[in-house]
Amino acid sequence: MRVEPEQLMAFLLDGGLAKKDQLDGAQKEATQTGKKLETVLIEQKIITEEELIKLKAYILGIPFVNLEKEIIPLEVLQIVPEPIARKYSIVAFRKAGSNLEVAMTDPEDIQTIEFVRKKANLIILPRLTNSKGIAAVLKQYQKSLEEEFSDLLAPRGIEVEEKEAGELASLEGKFVSAPKDEEAGGVKVEELAKAAEDLPVIKIVDSLLRHAITQSASDIHIEPAEKEVIVRYRIDGILHDAMTLPKKLQQGIAARIKVLSNLRLDEHRLPQDGRFKLETSEFKISFRVSIIPVYDGEKIVMRLLREEGHTTNLEGLGIHSGSLERVMRAIQRPSGMFLVTGPTGSGKTTTLYTALEILNTAEVNISTIEDPIEYRMPRVNQTQVKPQIGLTFAAGLRSLLRQDPNIIMVGEIRDSETATLAVNAALTGHLVLSTLHTNSAAGALPRLIDMGIEPFLIASTVNAILAQRLVRRLCPEKEKYHLTKDQIKNLGEIFKLDDILKIMKREKIVAPDATWETIDFFKAKPSKESPSGYKGRAGVYEVLEVSEHIRDLILKKEPFPEIERAAREEGMVTMLEDGFIKAAQGFTSIEEILRVAKE
Repeated sequence: MRVEPEQLMAFLLDGGLAKKDQLDGAQKEATQTGKKLETVLIEQKIITEEELIKLKAYILGIPFVNLEKEIIPLEVLQIVPEPIARKYSIVAFRKAGSNLEVAMTDPEDIQTIEFVRKKANLIILPRLTNSKGIAAVLKQYQKSLEEEFSDLLAPRGIEVEEKEAGELASLEGKFVSAPKDEEAGGVKVEELAKAAEDLPVIKIVDSLLRHAITQSASDIHIEPAEKEVIVRYRIDGILHDAMTLPKKLQQGIAARIKVLSNLRLDEHRLPQDGRFKLETSEFKISFRVSIIPVYDGEKIVMRLLREEGHTTNLEGLGIHSGSLERVMRAIQRPSGMFLVTGPTGSGKTTTLYTALEILNTAEVNISTIEDPIEYRMPRVNQTQVKPQIGLTFAAGLRSLLRQDPNIIMVGEIRDSETATLAVNAALTGHLVLSTLHTNSAAGALPRLIDMGIEPFLIASTVNAILAQRLVRRLCPEKEKYHLTKDQIKNLGEIFKLDDILKIMKREKIVAPDATWETIDFFKAKPSKESPSGYKGRAGVYEVLEVSEHIRDLILKKEPFPEIERAAREEGMVTMLEDGFIKAAQGFTSIEEILRVAKE
């Protein structure tokens, strides 16, 4: 079921829907960019999406259906799993005997039709629809989840929430601008505790956690809105809507998570942080909980920390060749500082833990001060920061220095006091590992200066600085392609392609006579197991080693772009370059590198 471009153009001309010069221009752009002709036709507004779908339906002899107001029975809807429906724009909408009607926007996707046929064991009757119809049906998946949870609540429901909702309804007209938790006057702790132990609430929270684990989510967001509760999962760095729950569940879910995390049930005005652990025969996962009051209730974010199976070598993280050598030299020195930089969620802590795993032997004493302790490590003395009782990073570090440590890990250098103590520790014969929030490796140098550290101290103590980001990893079923001349030209405005090609030839990643036109690149190819075409994440890195020349530049107070330029001359591969090389190796896609480069 394929409409050839020539066939499509002929029908557009015959039907008077497009002029020949328009079609010639669209076909030329499609050839140059590698896009589908129909995509270019829509982008250039030569034809609308609905006109295109109806025309393809006419050419192929497939009925067009409008699903925008179609109510689909739950047992029919769920024949096609939601991730498949969302990714491939295909939904089941009608079943009669052994026949199943499915609507889709791409009639050429034979693989997905075959998947549905095997799963349903029915005769598949394909139909065409537009994206608005698919979007309308996708909303029904969320409604089905609400119904599933509503069944759990029957017949008693969550009385605390319903009672409070009634009280609020009577006050809404009087206190429009007041936060709702203040309006309610508070719910008794006994009632909240009872709601937290209510069987339906327990099952709902268990379901949320189970779904997140099976989808390999790194975070769960539970966000209260005016009339509902939105649940989202962060998977491979991207947030996805998971489900929408009834508003009446809000306080019961919050209370249950507070009980699990040993937090105060009656505290609704201040942020709270906690932690709980889930252990089964298959996995051991800690949930780091953050609860903060927002206008419509309490927003909950849970970070999933898998305590087993994390990488224990730098190569497994994606640090290779010259960058790996620089890191190993930095962490194997008896003293000095090794810093890891990047935004929140870029994998800095994982990199530090991996370095500690390498250094963790019986001959050394390792102590850490962290906020929070994300993974427990044997033979490592880990201390949790507790600012409420005065145990800050600075106070903890000051005490650790009296514990006869060889190696100290400070979770984050946040202020000048901590920075000063870390530098002094490095000067007095300790190896200090820590993190900073900067966009590049060289950017850590002015950040330390801003914290009051003199350049001569930085030059004397810093061994190396590693900057990193995380990119999504392509699934094995990826799609190979080659860059066109126009694509190479456009990428050349972002990347230093000549330098990257030299690095790849030097590292023997490509053949000596390779050109950008001959190097294989890969795109994400969605599959049944991974609708996005990506699974897992890998790091892209740059490592600035403080050599004698770099040390001289720091002492001369040269601007950090000059220091970065000198580091590149000494062989430093930047994050963008490392990412592009990983794309050429098939680990990720150029699109993913460009997405991360915008951060």
